[in-house]
Amino acid sequence: MGAGHDHGARRQGGQHRGRLWWAAGLLTAVMLAEAVAAGLTGSLALLSDAGHMFTDVLAIAMTLAAITAADRHGGTDSRRTFGLYRLEVLAALANALLLTAVAGFVLVQAVRRFTDPPEVPAGWMLVVALGGLAANVVAFVLLRSGARDNIGVRGAYLEVLGDLLGSAGVIVAALVIAGTGWAYADPIVAVVVALMILPRTFALGRSAVRILVQAAPERLDITAVRARLAAVPGVCDVHDLHVWTLTSGMDVASAHLRLDAAAEFGTVLTRAREALHEDFAIDHATLQVEPADTDRHCSPTGW
Repeated sequence: MGAGHDHGARRQGGQHRGRLWWAAGLLTAVMLAEAVAAGLTGSLALLSDAGHMFTDVLAIAMTLAAITAADRHGGTDSRRTFGLYRLEVLAALANALLLTAVAGFVLVQAVRRFTDPPEVPAGWMLVVALGGLAANVVAFVLLRSGARDNIGVRGAYLEVLGDLLGSAGVIVAALVIAGTGWAYADPIVAVVVALMILPRTFALGRSAVRILVQAAPERLDITAVRARLAAVPGVCDVHDLHVWTLTSGMDVASAHLRLDAAAEFGTVLTRAREALHEDFAIDHATLQVEPADTDRHCSPTGW
């Protein structure tokens, strides 16, 4: 016998679709401006910022595509009973890989420029960087709320955060070049921006991989989950317990519960589901009960 609670899969990203569209449009316009300016001025820091902004736009686009696909197909396909919710996680992983590649490219180019840094017109560099900073601040505010409960939005949010820091770095480089003429400020800032975003990128990739390999959520103590289920009146033993994350905001559990001979199946299942919901915020659980085949009753250590 099995039981679950809230078997309808929850769409955690759809509520943020409008904000994602606004952020994507704004960042696309500024990205194109930065790319053109980088080509005209020869600024590696601007190119780095444009590259980061490109990944911002791509991150948001992939997140939008994943959310839309999940909304359209979630739970309606007999061959995909959980719908397409994992697309959000795949999008986050792709974002992490892409941003790592961009950071690597910038680092290689920066090393080459240390031998012969070109002259960069600081005025244009400063104007474009200020526009990029303003755009990233707006996008940061738009995505901040969604980053708390959706890994796809979180990926886009982290990239915008990194790019915001990048724009600030470009502004610093432009001011240094304008004030001192020290051309090394441009590749140095490019390196700093690349190194600052990599730790967050690795953290995002790690989170996505944990979900894809169905590791237990980091926030949960599986021993505590097992003990809580075992403490439900009528439960004598808990085994084959598995807890994993299906997608953002949806932790899933399954377990076998061995019951006391006198236990009421329905009552035990209800209390077990309530325990998972109230203590661990697990609303999607499949519990299989194994009734006693004798008249023995539970003891403090099992049977």
